This record gives sequence, C-alpha cells and structure tokens, in this order.
Amino acid sequence: MPAPIPRRGLLASLLATPALAQPAWPQRPIRVVVAWPAGGSVDAPMRLLAGPMQAVLGQPVVIENRAGAAGSIGAAAVAQAAPDGHTLLADASTQAVNPALMHGLPFDYATAFAPVTQLTRGPGLLVVRADGPASLEALLARLRGAGPPAPYASSGTGTGSHFAAVTLLRQAGVAAVHVPYRGSPAQVQAVLTGEVLFSFVSIPAAAGLVQDGRLRPLAVSGPRRLAGFPAVPTVAEQGFPGFAPTEWQAIFVPAGTPEPVIARLAEAAHTGLRDPAVQERLTGLGLEVVGEGPAALAAFLAEQRVKLAALIAAEGIRID
Repeated sequence: MPAPIPRRGLLASLLATPALAQPAWPQRPIRVVVAWPAGGSVDAPMRLLAGPMQAVLGQPVVIENRAGAAGSIGAAAVAQAAPDGHTLLADASTQAVNPALMHGLPFDYATAFAPVTQLTRGPGLLVVRADGPASLEALLARLRGAGPPAPYASSGTGTGSHFAAVTLLRQAGVAAVHVPYRGSPAQVQAVLTGEVLFSFVSIPAAAGLVQDGRLRPLAVSGPRRLAGFPAVPTVAEQGFPGFAPTEWQAIFVPAGTPEPVIARLAEAAHTGLRDPAVQERLTGLGLEVVGEGPAALAAFLAEQRVKLAALIAAEGIRID
C-alpha cells in the first residue's frame, strides 16, 4: 500500500492541480435588448458597436428592441434572463429614475442588474415645428402668455427629455403640460403634427428633420454647442447659466453574471468605442464617448439615483 501523502504534500498537490476548465463563452449569439425604439439615442450607438463587439467576441451580436413603459419592459426581459453573458440590456437614465418612479415591477432595478459600462452621453435639442417660435425667448414668452398651458412632449415619463423640460420650466418660472410618448419617434411626430408645442429630442432622432427644415432647433440642452449645429446656442447661453442636462446610454447584464464575462463584454464595447469610424459617427450624432467600466458606472448610477429621486419628489412627478 502506498504511503499516505503528508498534509503539506497533499496541499501542494492540490495547488498544483490545474483548475477545472470553465465553459467556453460566448457559446451562441449575444442578444442585446434595447429598452427603447429603433433610431433613438440608445439604439443608435448600440447598433454602431454591434459589429466591433462581434469581431472581438466571435459570435453575432443581435439587437432586439423591446420598448415601452419608460424602458421597464425591456429591462424586465433581461432581469429574467439567465446570467450567462448571452443577454445584455442597453438602457438610458431611466435606470436611475425608475426605482423612484415605478412601483410593483416584477424586478428590482437596484438588484436585478450588474453594470457593464457606460457607452456615451449627449444633450438633446429643444425643438419646435418649423413654423413655431423662432427662439427660446419667444417660446418662453408664449408659455407666459394668457390661456391654458401649452403641451410639450417627452419620450416617456422620467426620461432625459422629460427632466430637461422640467428643469427648464422650473428655472424659467413657466408652466406647460407634459405629454409622454413611447420613445423618440412618437415624441418627434407629436411636434411635427402640432400635438405639442415643443420637446427636448435626442440628436439621432432630430438631426435629419432639422436638416430637412421640418423642425426648428432653439437650443442645445448640454454645456456646449454641437459641432453638427454650431449656430444653435445652448440653453445656458440664453439666460440659464449652469443648465446642462444630458442623456446617457449604458450596457447592463443580469445580476450574477460572472465578473470575467462582464470584464470581457466591457472591453469588447470599449474596443468599438475606440474605433475612429465609430467615434466619428457618434460625434455626428452629438454623442460623447465615455467608455468607463463596471465600477465607474456603478458609482455614477448610485449618484444619479439620489439626485433624480430628489427632483422627482420636489416636482411631484409620478406615472399615472
């Protein structure tokens, strides 16, 4: 009978044993659920990144739009998915808003997702129809006029476009009636048809219509003018110093997804964001590349949830 291995020898032999092989990943196409309609500020950058990510990961990256209920329909689909790195969520600032705004959801935003990376951020354009007010000053004068408050559109209650308008109305001391729509396309259409007077619209959704002369841009919501619209002043330039609401776009996965998978997904996204052709397209859409990883996104999200929950409470915002 062979002599027993001494305890130290047994420990050394275990440490020397190769680790059990981990399953290969990814094993199949990666589904990216975009919680917003096609053509909006979340969808556009994700579609630009799909090709570069596919090249890095070696599997097709398939975009699936699951819009509705301020992003919560798409979020619910991903919250219920297996945490194996084959299902991603592309979402916006409603990740920070919905926990304070929505109750009775079948998942908890705070615990259902793990952050991967923030992709981009960008301002909105304050737009009216081509025959609408000719300037921000004229728009505010109209809102201060007699008669019932005018309606304005957003891409949904609690979205970046909603909060940009709320912030402007609050700082200007005027009133308007919020009309939420299901995503950017419907929001823009409401302005074009005259259902509403104005809206803060994402650059991807507004740019073509501005260039065609169907929408009139009055201001940029962000801190600086846009290269694509250099003649359009910021809101801050027009009497509202410090005004700079922006929308942001990020990738999440179901909670419990292995950290090495999250790290590889983040690096695949960052590889795409470093591509000069992708950067040029994103800049043309008025979006700024961020490309920070899981830890930075988690810290940013925690800060945003506190800040926006306070604004929701102060303005009495709720979903009817």
